[in-house]
Amino acid sequence: MSNSHTETQYNQVLEGCKDIFAKKTKDYGTAWRILRPSSLTDQIYIKAARIRTIQEKGSQKVADDITSEFKGIINYCLIALVQLDLGRSDTADLTAEEALTHFEQKAQIAKELMQRKNHDYGEAWRMMRVSSMTDLILQKLLRIKQIEDNEGKTLVSEGLDANYLDIVNYAIFCLILLSEQEEHK
Repeated sequence: MSNSHTETQYNQVLEGCKDIFAKKTKDYGTAWRILRPSSLTDQIYIKAARIRTIQEKGSQKVADDITSEFKGIINYCLIALVQLDLGRSDTADLTAEEALTHFEQKAQIAKELMQRKNHDYGEAWRMMRVSSMTDLILQKLLRIKQIEDNEGKTLVSEGLDANYLDIVNYAIFCLILLSEQEEHK
């Protein structure tokens, strides 16, 4: 696969997530602004844990599929990155347009990180299993929880933002791989 093909696939996934974010913002406003980052981390963790359970059991009893859960992970991570910058609010203080601008800025940062890492690692992620990337997402969430419990302080490790950005990229890679698997059925 060429990097340009990856970029096209990456952009398609992000556009789908952005569309969901924009529609949910119209439905709910920016009520998420009241959430502390730790609450967002827990929400992302629940989604990742559900994906892992479905992968292990091979079936599900609730309608939302794994694809929807990965999209939710991406959107909640981008929201968490916005919250890290702006801090939580006691009200839904952003307009839909402002929220979308912040969302797009964080998505661009994630994409630039992916491009840099793909340069250095090649496209090694294409050889990974979706289940392995799910485990890596869960590991990063446990790291985030520990950093949050340490009040954001780290001695030598990357901070919260780096972990959220990695999770965004792993989840996008999972969606790309799942889409390719679906195409080959």
